[in-house]
Amino acid sequence: MAKRQSVNFPGFSHANPIPGASRIGNIMMSSVINGRDPETGKMPEDMAQQIVNLFGHIRGLVEAAGGSPDDIIKITFFVADPSTGRAALNDEWVAMFPDENARPARHTQAMTGGGPAQVTCDFTAVFSD
Repeated sequence: MAKRQSVNFPGFSHANPIPGASRIGNIMMSSVINGRDPETGKMPEDMAQQIVNLFGHIRGLVEAAGGSPDDIIKITFFVADPSTGRAALNDEWVAMFPDENARPARHTQAMTGGGPAQVTCDFTAVFSD
């Protein structure tokens, strides 16, 4: 079996000793990803900016592992309010995955707990190598 590798990239990190993602062979699973500003590390108050940052972190992690967004097979989003959160994700979703015939699976559910994050996610990627 292939050895597990931690995946990280500049501009995103966790407060606890965990990587942004972990890869074994051609499969990578992320830890929970949030929308913190990659330069300041602060959480924007605006959900739209959190979403922009979140998609940037998704791209950064999958590229740090040697892949691209085309390798992502599923993303699960956690939003403060699913009734508005699903639609709020759509612009960045379509920008990252423009081909409607080749988008990853997506699930959006209610976020639990408090705090300034209005959206988080985790995702799975499968690489061709």
